Amino acid sequence: MVILNQVRKGVLPSLQCGYGARAGFSHQTPVRLAPNGPFLHVSDEIKAAVHSKKPVVALETTIYTHGFPYPENTALASHLESIVRLNGGVPATIGVLNGVARVGLSPEEIIELASSAGKPDTRKVSRRDLGYICGLGFMQRKLNGGTTVAGTMILAHLAGIKVFATGGLGGVHRGAESSMDISADLTELGRTPVAVISSGCKSFLDIPRTLEYLETQGVGVGTFADGREGKVEFPAFWTRESGIPSPTIIEDEQSAAAMIDAEKSGCTGSNNTPFILARIRDLTGGQSVRANRALIDANVVRGTKVAVELSRLEKDIERADG
Repeated sequence: MVILNQVRKGVLPSLQCGYGARAGFSHQTPVRLAPNGPFLHVSDEIKAAVHSKKPVVALETTIYTHGFPYPENTALASHLESIVRLNGGVPATIGVLNGVARVGLSPEEIIELASSAGKPDTRKVSRRDLGYICGLGFMQRKLNGGTTVAGTMILAHLAGIKVFATGGLGGVHRGAESSMDISADLTELGRTPVAVISSGCKSFLDIPRTLEYLETQGVGVGTFADGREGKVEFPAFWTRESGIPSPTIIEDEQSAAAMIDAEKSGCTGSNNTPFILARIRDLTGGQSVRANRALIDANVVRGTKVAVELSRLEKDIERADG
């Protein structure tokens, strides 16, 4: 299911949560953590938190490798992890460092990855890239990479993490009927069971077609109401309204957690975007960068609250089942 949220007027839009349920996948099957090996490493803190059903929140790293410059990106990473902990969660920053996919990067590892931002060999890692970059790492060509929404979802799921907070989603580009430029994020939402809290997709994308594509992929979409009644619109990253009604409305974090739990129980152009974002940054005199950081903060707060409620709900269900 996908959930969207808009905050009070005068504040940046925030929060979209996506939850994709892959056909044929039994959500009642216990999650088995992928063993640490040459391709994937899950930190001890994250393994322990998942095992004890603590609220873990996944955080991506393309915002550090391909978004914010060094050392500003390391400050942002520390800030976002602090937000998760202050709201009762356990942060799991995910990325590829020296050819190994890592879930739960340490502060030193985050600095090492963030310091590679802007370098030619630093990759943006989606689903299609994981085998390539980790395979090269196994052959001693150790590259670094920031994981996209899709890449982060896959690795979070392998580690047993159910909630992921980020800035915005990719979408269907305008003219996609001829270019076929559709973000892999959308397909991943339909195949990997991880809830994604974001600010919707960028306003320069084709939002109606993005929603149609998500529907085709079997991804539910909803927006946090934040106390409002009546029409609630799908947020468009920097803007509160997109002109497109949200398919469903979510009242609060408890409702979001219940919907995520219901679904897991079985009820169910990579260079183009950075160029446009850079142009928007220039035209706004850098204000879009500050807006971007503010909405990421808001999404991480809401994502952590959803993870906390989901953890509480799952423990209640476990106790009730005896």
